[in-house]
Amino acid sequence: MTTPFIYTPPTEPWLDILYQDKDLIVLNKPSGLLTNPGRGEHLSDCLLSRVQQQYPLAQLVHRLDMATSGIVVIALRRKAETALKQQFADRTVKKRYLAMVWGQLLQAEGTIDLPLIADKDQLPKQKVCQETGKPAITHYSLVHQLSDRALVELRPITGRSHQLRVHMLSLGHPILGDAFYAHTEAQQAAPRLMLHAASLQLHQPYHGTVLHFQADTDFVAANGVLKP
Repeated sequence: MTTPFIYTPPTEPWLDILYQDKDLIVLNKPSGLLTNPGRGEHLSDCLLSRVQQQYPLAQLVHRLDMATSGIVVIALRRKAETALKQQFADRTVKKRYLAMVWGQLLQAEGTIDLPLIADKDQLPKQKVCQETGKPAITHYSLVHQLSDRALVELRPITGRSHQLRVHMLSLGHPILGDAFYAHTEAQQAAPRLMLHAASLQLHQPYHGTVLHFQADTDFVAANGVLKP
C-alpha cells in the first residue's frame, strides 16, 4: 500500500540567500521545499511565496523539483524576468549538478542523448521515447567511485522535467533516494533524493556581467568533495 504524501517543508533556514541585486535574487533551495506553489492551500508554502513576502513582484525564471536541492534564480523585476527567461530558453545558462548514484560506473564520462516525454500512465513520471520525445542532453563525469555508489557531476544542456533522474536511470545508475525511479535498495540508500544544483552561471540581466554561483549541500561540498 502506497504511503500518502504529506507536505512538510523545511523551515530552517527560511531563505538561504546566495546573492541579491535590484534585478534578481539567488537562493539555495533545500530538498523538500516546493519551488512554486502546488494546488491547494496545504501546498502554498514554497520558495517563491517566501520571496514574495518581501518582494511581491518576484517571479520564477526556472525551477527545481521539490526533492532536488540547490540554486534557484528568481527575478525581482519584470524586465529582469524576461531577460533571464530568454537566457534559459537560449541555453546560455551553464548548470552543474552533483548526484550520488547507484552502482559502479563503467565509463568515467559521457553524454546521454535520449528524448523524453511525459509518461501519461504514471504522471508525473517521464520516460524515454525516440518517436515523440523532446530532445534531452546531459553530460556526465565521475567525481568519486565508492563500492556501491558513485558521486557524479551532471551538466544538462536541456532542461526537461526529471531529465537527470531518467537519464541516469537509463545508464542503470538511478539516483539514490529517488522515490519515482530508483529500485527499492537504491531508494532506501539515502534519506532524500541525492541530487543538488551545485553551480550556475548566467549574465546579469541589466549590465551583462557574468555571474557565477555555487551552493554547498548536505552530502557534497561546493568543490565536489564528499562530506563525511
